[in-house]
Amino acid sequence: MRILFLILLIFLSSLPAPQATDLFTFTDEKGATYYTNMPGDDRVRVPLPVKKAMSQPSSIPSSLNSEVYEPIITSAGERFAVDPDLVRAVIKTESNFNHRAVSPKGAMGLMQLMPSTAKEMAVANPFDPVENIHAGVRYLGQLLQLLKQNLPLALAAYNAGPKRVIDRNEIPAIEETQNYVQRVMKYYNILSRSHE
Repeated sequence: MRILFLILLIFLSSLPAPQATDLFTFTDEKGATYYTNMPGDDRVRVPLPVKKAMSQPSSIPSSLNSEVYEPIITSAGERFAVDPDLVRAVIKTESNFNHRAVSPKGAMGLMQLMPSTAKEMAVANPFDPVENIHAGVRYLGQLLQLLKQNLPLALAAYNAGPKRVIDRNEIPAIEETQNYVQRVMKYYNILSRSHE
């Protein structure tokens, strides 16, 4: 029995462990494409770019390297009609691209979804990058529509809650929210200029 256990242990230790950055894609029977970090028979590994030194705008720290999430950001941006650069700026500001981030107020994941927002967006696992980004972008897209594409107001609503913004139709006098809007807009403008 010990010999069998040792053989099994040696065999299992020789198998390659899935990497935390592995990303897989699959298409369901209706033709919808999904991304996940879970391998499976019907899933294809998404080739991720090799990290290489690249010059970035000096005002954005190098942690903005978001290559791992690019397919998800692009997919969510197209699906919900939100500029992917805006999504990148929100993620940078919210979690600094840490999919396990949790705020003192309980916001979770890359786009820092509050539990009530995650529930409203039918998110099963707020730490799953695909679910989190798609839900956060969908929510941001709804806020943009609700606030007639006024980006600063939509960002304020994303941070402080829609009621505080809609009631007065202005960014609330909350220092955290005002700073949040400024930071997202700064990152968004830098990213937008880098594509011109």
